[in-house]
Amino acid sequence: MNTVKLLIDGQMRDAVDQKTFTRMNPITGEVATVAAAAQPADVQAAIESAEKAFPIWSKLGPTERRKRLLKAADLMDQRAQEFVLTARQETGSTNSWYGFNVHLSANILREAAAMTTQIDGSIIPSDLPGSLSMGFRVPCGVILSIAPWNAPVILATRAIAMPLACGNTVILKASELCPATQTLIGEVLNDAGIGAGVVNVITNAPEDAPAVVEQLIAHPAVKRVNFTGSTKVGRIIAGTAAKYLKPVLLELGGKAPVIVCEDADLDQAVEGVAFGAFFNQGQICMSTERLLVHQNIADAFLEKLVAKIQRIKVGSPDLEDTTFAYLESPQSVQRITALVEDAVSKGATLPVPLQTDGALMHPLIVNGITPDMKLYAEESFGPVATMTTFASDEEAIRLANDTVYGLSAAVFTQNINKGLELAKQIDSGICHINGPTVHDEAQAPFGGSKDSGYGRFGSKSAINEFTEMRWVTIQTTPRQYPI
Repeated sequence: MNTVKLLIDGQMRDAVDQKTFTRMNPITGEVATVAAAAQPADVQAAIESAEKAFPIWSKLGPTERRKRLLKAADLMDQRAQEFVLTARQETGSTNSWYGFNVHLSANILREAAAMTTQIDGSIIPSDLPGSLSMGFRVPCGVILSIAPWNAPVILATRAIAMPLACGNTVILKASELCPATQTLIGEVLNDAGIGAGVVNVITNAPEDAPAVVEQLIAHPAVKRVNFTGSTKVGRIIAGTAAKYLKPVLLELGGKAPVIVCEDADLDQAVEGVAFGAFFNQGQICMSTERLLVHQNIADAFLEKLVAKIQRIKVGSPDLEDTTFAYLESPQSVQRITALVEDAVSKGATLPVPLQTDGALMHPLIVNGITPDMKLYAEESFGPVATMTTFASDEEAIRLANDTVYGLSAAVFTQNINKGLELAKQIDSGICHINGPTVHDEAQAPFGGSKDSGYGRFGSKSAINEFTEMRWVTIQTTPRQYPI
């Protein structure tokens, strides 16, 4: 069992009155973590700590910020096994998934470290004689970062890394479902010598989340908010931030389509779809949820996909060959099962049987999906891919765009020109040709459109999100005034 304290001003401390909450292990049903439940005084202390640290951190030279971030990246790699064991207790997935989390997160820190010298400005042409006009990018102040549970190390690290590189201090509000995992990120940065108060980590009981978030956003020292999570909660975050005139970066839900063209390499398409739909049990914002397959190859494609699913090793993450394990809770399985049963009651078919056991749900395809089924529009956020066919490129694009979401997409075709044309017409922030919808690199601009949010994480594209543009002029010659 993990025991978690708050990280405030470089120190691990109990919450006021030693208030705690528990996170249960989705596999065993036993207590995975007992975590500090932050109270208003704790939240205020975290804000004051970050506010006090800001002038110090923001004035550090870029090389020093880079050195500290690089040290944290190396330390994260060294503590990979600790991350894997901690995360597995809290969210129930596989060693390979959490190992990937740590590897990518360390690279996110390294990429952010490389950006400390890339926060540049510009010379602005001026009509005023003798005026040197410049645009500077400067740190904002305290950044509130709110991370979800599903990619617990990646998404929390991403929420912190570029804000730090840009000279801001950060308060991370960890997910109630993986408090130990995300607090460990703060510990790594703290142990790497990032500086007291530069990163603070708050954990809170689920029932306290609305009050904690409102208190954090409302405080004048908090200048920016970034949130990754569901569209439903994202709307609440955005509305609260708007009330206090705080800019927000939102990366929300998805319903990623994959277009499989008639000329696609079916074996490659099946491999990409299986990875995109079932990696981490489909609990990824980019997960493949909708298969749009040309009618002339649909039967062959489905046959190969079913064969692939039957080879996936499902079971306990304690077994070394397991590649597909548990969802985050039995409640998730129940919710997804209801969506599947609604689709079947309205005419959809299941090429592989629906199999569930507590928080375990086997990979599933729902064939013959139609708009009157709830699963057609709702994000399943689980190991379920729906399938329908198309007859023309125009129909494929119409189906791909028939969703409120717009995060990731993919096209499989051996005609690259055609693939590019299709990709340009899909309304999503990300599209991969002959690759899965699940793909992320630290240096890539990551974000969506429509109900999948706005703004971009990732390297240079994130600099605009976590800095302010300041206009500065220098008058180099005497100036004439009309009065």
